[in-house]
Amino acid sequence: MNKQDSVIEQIKQDRKIRAGDDPRRLEHFGFKVHSQADEDGIIEEIFNRIGIKSKVFVEFGAETGEENNSHYLLEKGWTGLWLESYPDYAQAIPANHQDAIAEGRLKFIEAVVNAENINDLIESAGITGEIDFLSVDIDSNDYHVYEAISVIQPRVVCLEHNHSYPPPQEWIMPYDPNYRWDCNSSAYGASLVALEKLARRKGMVLVGCGLYSANGFYVREDLVNDAFSAPFTPERFFNPLDYQKIVSFPRRSGGGDKGKQLSSL
Repeated sequence: MNKQDSVIEQIKQDRKIRAGDDPRRLEHFGFKVHSQADEDGIIEEIFNRIGIKSKVFVEFGAETGEENNSHYLLEKGWTGLWLESYPDYAQAIPANHQDAIAEGRLKFIEAVVNAENINDLIESAGITGEIDFLSVDIDSNDYHVYEAISVIQPRVVCLEHNHSYPPPQEWIMPYDPNYRWDCNSSAYGASLVALEKLARRKGMVLVGCGLYSANGFYVREDLVNDAFSAPFTPERFFNPLDYQKIVSFPRRSGGGDKGKQLSSL
């Protein structure tokens, strides 16, 4: 067995351990095209179940745009907004996605987002009301910025939680608009329990998490029905973070037996 086959078998085993044979558990559907790990497949599966309406996304921070949660959606004909503050990443986005920006399919704003400016930034891109997808990953004031958003009403939200505070811990970083992520500190963002409670107050239900990542996926309450695996609790969906398995997660490819083998990864 080569290294690639070994990685695939490990993913299958981990899915079995964490999600069993439940066909409604989202871990079974993950694959990577442009996401960090299995987020592209999970997002696609969610919309397979609830349907697509606006085909509009908002994501912050979007990094370089090459590896995030909405690049794959952009490739599939969606439109939307990326927000990024890190200078090197912000410079890369216009270079890497100049056609999409020029055609108006992608709006990009270089800005440090906070609870005070997030609504104005989104609205300045001409995006308001119901949208299909929102992704929040800024490794800082995520909780407070998401809480402040009111100009859009997403049908699906992806929120990155802080794995240093697993369920049942409810932890929230004190709001600090001047905070910048520090790789040596775990005092950023919020725990899955805290984010799940906030999302509930905003009418969203936690329906699953990434197999290895810190991403939780939330669907608007009226769209959940019996399409997802209950009970919808942080304790049930929390999966341990595994950076090594994230970085080695296979990228989806097409054609031949190998492409078929990877089609659900």
